[in-house]
Amino acid sequence: MKPALVMLLLFACTNPSPPPGTESVATSAPVPSGPRVIFPDGFTVQVEIATDEETRAQGLMYRDHLRPGTGMLFFFPVEGEYAFWMKNTIIPLDMIFIDANKRIVRIHHDVPPCKIADCPSYPANAKSLYVLEVSGGVARQHGLKEGDVLRFEELGNIVGR
Repeated sequence: MKPALVMLLLFACTNPSPPPGTESVATSAPVPSGPRVIFPDGFTVQVEIATDEETRAQGLMYRDHLRPGTGMLFFFPVEGEYAFWMKNTIIPLDMIFIDANKRIVRIHHDVPPCKIADCPSYPANAKSLYVLEVSGGVARQHGLKEGDVLRFEELGNIVGR
């Protein structure tokens, strides 16, 4: 092999240092965007929004899983005593009832799927304006309890209809 070719191959296979001032900087994890609910421990739940009768009625029916860190946030037009059920829902869920001040008023943990026609209801027995549904076990995993205040981000002026 000719010396010039060897030098060319050596030069092409080396990883030269970047020019001064252009060194790469480690980046942190991207900040989540879109609608989300933040738990007191800092855990972030990316949420789908249910603001009207149709989307609230559909909820998380027929889904066989939820990605970690995701859920659905239900908005109601007025604060009231609401009850949820699990008809056609095939994964266990935590139902977190939240008042107008974003304070948790009730949590139903690991609510099982319902495979019968007459599914039981799960009421808050307190006034709520929102209900957050997440995968079963998430509320316990993050130590949520009644009285905790949640933070809503990037929800704008969404209202229930």
